[in-house]
Amino acid sequence: MLLSRFFKKKGPDADPVSPQERMIEEQIVRRGIDEPRLIEAMRAVPRHQFIPAAYRSHAYDDCAVSLDLGQTVSQPYIVGLMTRLLDPVESDRILEIGTGSGYQTAILARLARSVYTVERLAVLGQRARETLQSLGYDNIHFRIGDGHSGWPEEAPFDGIMVTAAPSALPEALLRQLKSGGRMVIPIGEELYTVTRSGEETVKVHHGGVRFVPMVEDGA
Repeated sequence: MLLSRFFKKKGPDADPVSPQERMIEEQIVRRGIDEPRLIEAMRAVPRHQFIPAAYRSHAYDDCAVSLDLGQTVSQPYIVGLMTRLLDPVESDRILEIGTGSGYQTAILARLARSVYTVERLAVLGQRARETLQSLGYDNIHFRIGDGHSGWPEEAPFDGIMVTAAPSALPEALLRQLKSGGRMVIPIGEELYTVTRSGEETVKVHHGGVRFVPMVEDGA
């Protein structure tokens, strides 16, 4: 695929390539993630604004970045991969488990009709909410709570994105997935998509990953 469809041409009179554009070209497109809507969403979201000041110099590096409190914002490639696997469309209602920095939330909000995001840690949830609202997002709904419980009163969802790793597939989340819907979830150190068709579920493995554990309240 021609990268020029997404990036400015280089030359003596060209503007310097920004760290964000370099991240997308080298870490996303060159690794095979080239869906136009997803690329445009990642170009439109300023990743550095979701990173604490102490770690902001690493915002566009090819790695996860600390958010303090033992949490991280995922490596850009993993954000791109998981979003591609979820494949949200403009009419979708998406449940996100693990708001974290809000960066993945912002990507989803640019691709779907609405995002319902749940964060267990109030400090992180409030920080992400302030960042997202300052950037003008108005299709995101926020909750502080146990991600294992999801958001049952707003179910069913067209898609569910889980950004922390449970030891097993949470049944409550599976029940909140619409028939024909898809969940992207790390279980332990393995990444899966889970699709529902009526009462049947199909899990597909997508390789090894490393996420912070998904902690259950009271555990």
